[in-house]
Amino acid sequence: MSREDYEVVIGLEVHAELSTKTKIFCSCPTEFGGEPNTHCCPICMAMPGTLPVLNEKVVEYAVKAGLATNCEISRDSKNDRKNYFYPDLPKAYQISQYDKPLCEHGYVEIEKENGEKKKIGLTRIHIEEDAGKLNHDEYAGGSLVDLNRAGVPLIEIVSEPDMRSSEEAEKYLRKIKSILEYIEVSDCKMQEGSLRADVNVSVRKKGDTKLGTRTEMKNMNSFRAIVRGIEYEIRRQIDLIEDGGKIEQETLRWDDVSGKTFSMRDKEDAQDYRYFPEPDLVAIRLSEEYIENIKNSLPELPETRKIRYIEQYHLTEREANLLTASKYLSDLFEKAEKISNNPKAVCNWILSDISRILNEKEMEAEQIPFTGEQLAELVQLIDKGTISSAIAKKVLEELFENPKSPEEIIKEKGWIQISDEGAIKEIVQKVLEANPQSVADYKAGKDKALGFLVGQAMKETKGKANPQMLNKMFVEAMNS
Repeated sequence: MSREDYEVVIGLEVHAELSTKTKIFCSCPTEFGGEPNTHCCPICMAMPGTLPVLNEKVVEYAVKAGLATNCEISRDSKNDRKNYFYPDLPKAYQISQYDKPLCEHGYVEIEKENGEKKKIGLTRIHIEEDAGKLNHDEYAGGSLVDLNRAGVPLIEIVSEPDMRSSEEAEKYLRKIKSILEYIEVSDCKMQEGSLRADVNVSVRKKGDTKLGTRTEMKNMNSFRAIVRGIEYEIRRQIDLIEDGGKIEQETLRWDDVSGKTFSMRDKEDAQDYRYFPEPDLVAIRLSEEYIENIKNSLPELPETRKIRYIEQYHLTEREANLLTASKYLSDLFEKAEKISNNPKAVCNWILSDISRILNEKEMEAEQIPFTGEQLAELVQLIDKGTISSAIAKKVLEELFENPKSPEEIIKEKGWIQISDEGAIKEIVQKVLEANPQSVADYKAGKDKALGFLVGQAMKETKGKANPQMLNKMFVEAMNS
């Protein structure tokens, strides 16, 4: 049997670090970085006799995430102890939520390649504390524990097993990331581990209604790795079944270098964690007024912003979709558009050259080093005729390496567009004399010859001549 005879079933557990200033149960800072074990205190180090106090902002941010993903908000929830031993978990249990999470039964909508919309169900969103981090020292042959991250607040967003391909899983994760960025509850910096996912994959014969045995790939923090990991796991599971083997329920580690998964341990079930209500924290009770206030404070979400872009700026649905998929790109567009008053040009730059460079450099949108003001300045320099589009592309490359005023860059590099009529006339004459065949072709009705001549003139001036003036002068010279 081939892969076409199987159906893949995927569910994601997304962990997002919340952008609160302090940790979930103490007043230690949550900022990323810092010397090991400098952002911790007796509470997040689990010293005997210490007691947790719940950070109210954590509850607010979780409710915000729930409302933005169409969840029902629990008026009555609680914290639980999830018991397991791991070297970077100081208490040997994690304070999480089990049977009464803050948010349940939500969904997000993704758009498939064919334009069809699909709802991905959310089982729940709950709050919990993060563990510390193990730093493996290969030279000393051991591991050191850094507790700076212990107690950083997380929300865990658990999806239904509704995804049927790695593409759908990627679109779902990008949608979750986008929503969290828009409501500003997490910075979602995957490279810093602020957003990571446990990926559950199983396969079953087409037509089967019973789910296959799933495996879970832990703590994946890049879209590329998630897609590759899912594709590898689908192939591995199908090959194993076809060879007469049996899928074991286990937790796997994805190795990006070898492109393979490796077994870490048997996959735990809920009963293995021996959950019980956290005795040191009171229940969480939310009033209707509290929830309503949060609902009214929600900022513009991607879907609403998309509709506004189509109506206000006359962008196509595809353009609006691509722009609003990332809050960083969307905010860059808004800032640059306001200053330049040229939304179409700003949109084109973001979706073409800026997106191309991000792909080439394997960068996320939030790593763009320049501002909306600098992008607006670039667009204005083209609109004023100070630089050509060809030069603007070079300025943009420079902005990624050395983000400063585009005007400064073109002055330093000597890239200001030649718009002097006399100078351009000279170049036109020179190119015409060097290419008599192209002149003859143009006069014989071959319009492509004009494009060739303009291209030669641009080459001659290293892209600095005003292309509109060149076109006009070539036509005048050859028609006279």
